[in-house]
Amino acid sequence: MIRPDQIAYCTNVHAGADLAETERQLALHATEVRRLVSPDGMLRIGLWLSAISAGELGSRDAVRAFRDRLAVMGLEVITLNGFPFIDFHDHVIKHAVYEPHWGRPERLAYTIRLATILADLLPEHCREASISTVPIGWRPTFTNEGCGSSVGMAVSQLEAMAAHLRRIERERGVRIHVDLEPEPGCLLDTAQNVVDLFDQCFSGDSDLRRYLGVCHDVCHSAVMFEPQRIAIDAYVRAGIRIGKIQVSSAVEADGSRASLEALREFDEPKYLHQTCVRLEGSGEVRFWEDLRPALGLPPKGTFRTHFHVPIHLERVGPLRTTRDEIRACLAALPDDLAPTIEVETYAWGVLPESLRPATLAEGIADEIRWLRGVVS
Repeated sequence: MIRPDQIAYCTNVHAGADLAETERQLALHATEVRRLVSPDGMLRIGLWLSAISAGELGSRDAVRAFRDRLAVMGLEVITLNGFPFIDFHDHVIKHAVYEPHWGRPERLAYTIRLATILADLLPEHCREASISTVPIGWRPTFTNEGCGSSVGMAVSQLEAMAAHLRRIERERGVRIHVDLEPEPGCLLDTAQNVVDLFDQCFSGDSDLRRYLGVCHDVCHSAVMFEPQRIAIDAYVRAGIRIGKIQVSSAVEADGSRASLEALREFDEPKYLHQTCVRLEGSGEVRFWEDLRPALGLPPKGTFRTHFHVPIHLERVGPLRTTRDEIRACLAALPDDLAPTIEVETYAWGVLPESLRPATLAEGIADEIRWLRGVVS
């Protein structure tokens, strides 16, 4: 049974190149979301901090003062999104969102800083929390830098990360875990990839698995045509902790001319929109790293595109969404699991005009209300 206090929304939907801009955006949007969905209580958020913002919170006093300012806004941080390193709302992001990867020292330093911050940002009643992170790196970039040696460096840095998290728990009584978030096209893009990594690199070390786990993004899994129950069951059987579920939805075209024309509206230049096509007849799944090349000479089949659309929508004109995958994922969670459930629709600003709400806050509020209805 999912509790209401497990649900948050991710603030990577807001711009936030530095701390001042982050706070301005929270005051502008998050406070209005709170008014719409939690007027008599605190609104739980999954906070995104850029590397610059994290660096500005350089002392425990600074973090606690920031926490107090958030509390005045009626906001509680219960998780961090540690995936984007730079301003997620720059002009063009594309592959840059995967840098620095886990083979680079900057990724370790950034995530250590986030963990240290989160230990002081959490409300007193919250003694465990997740930081979601890059699934090692974008596969072609990462493997071209040294293949096996790069994987070894990434594993070594994750082990160093776990050691830092162990110290935080020992000294502050808060268990923070870093959760790898599989994404299409990355070194880890399916549940089986994650299981293989843990079996080969973290096998037999229950202490490491206490601090390293997985963040399951429903949209990413759906784009890969990975059945939600199979993915969840794979993690559970392998003893990999599911620290966070990111509730998100992709767009799906049935391959008809009308659906592919509608899908073209989602070809925009800022973010990468990985696309998988399940071929008609054979059922083979083919991968394209972005939507435009997938539409160049479209094969016959079902298209799923990594474009986070509002989770409460079932259809977008002639397109379907993968909203039903959210229900399937939540239904597959064992009763004894209590991961953070985070709404993560970050692409409101690049949606086709017809899908944009009057205000960002109203769109996010609609998503939270729908999700609450699903889990109630």
